[in-house]
Amino acid sequence: MKNFKILYTEDDETLAFLTKDNLEQHNYEVIHCTNGKSGLETFKDEDFDICIFDIMMPKMDGFELAEEVRKIDTDVPIIFLSAKTLKEDRIKGLRLGADDYLVKPFSIEELILKIEVFLKRSQKNNKVEKSVYEIGKYQFDTKNFILFNDEEKVGLTQREAELLKLFLDNKNLVLKREQILTALWGTDDYFMGRSLDVFISRLRKILSNEKGISIENLHGIGFRFSIESL
Repeated sequence: MKNFKILYTEDDETLAFLTKDNLEQHNYEVIHCTNGKSGLETFKDEDFDICIFDIMMPKMDGFELAEEVRKIDTDVPIIFLSAKTLKEDRIKGLRLGADDYLVKPFSIEELILKIEVFLKRSQKNNKVEKSVYEIGKYQFDTKNFILFNDEEKVGLTQREAELLKLFLDNKNLVLKREQILTALWGTDDYFMGRSLDVFISRLRKILSNEKGISIENLHGIGFRFSIESL
């Protein structure tokens, strides 16, 4: 299992030692820097899952560091740890793109909980979306809107491809008609519903020779894309 990597900047050596030690006991890999300038250089040279910055540091303070980091990476979570208690400082930190701001002295348990929350959120946001599916004898390339195998290639319209992907991501589940319309067009307008029926008819025809695959019409409810195995 991957050990998440943390960039930690703090010029108080005693606090840094205690915090780093506690984080490492929770299986985090911690790279500690004693000033903002070395923190920035380290961030440029390595990949980190989360950043924890003190604010009052020599050479470059935490605010400046966060501002520079955000120019490089807009997504990496940033947590400030600071003795600065003014509301204005907290607001400034958040406006610079920090995800949270803990006032010293802080609870290590609270810090670890916040790290876990932000890492889970970051992992979810960075999850790679599946782009190729297997459907019977076909492979479905969602990026290029193509169903293909060794013998043929079937081009789909963008809407047909989006509909098929929606069905595959929810295979064997009932999708309400309004759910599908909203997902594809952003509205459950009647006229879009007529287009949906046309797209479903075409997908049924394309997949008609695939055993175990069906698009079931549940009258007054919606559709279920059934597939025995993927």
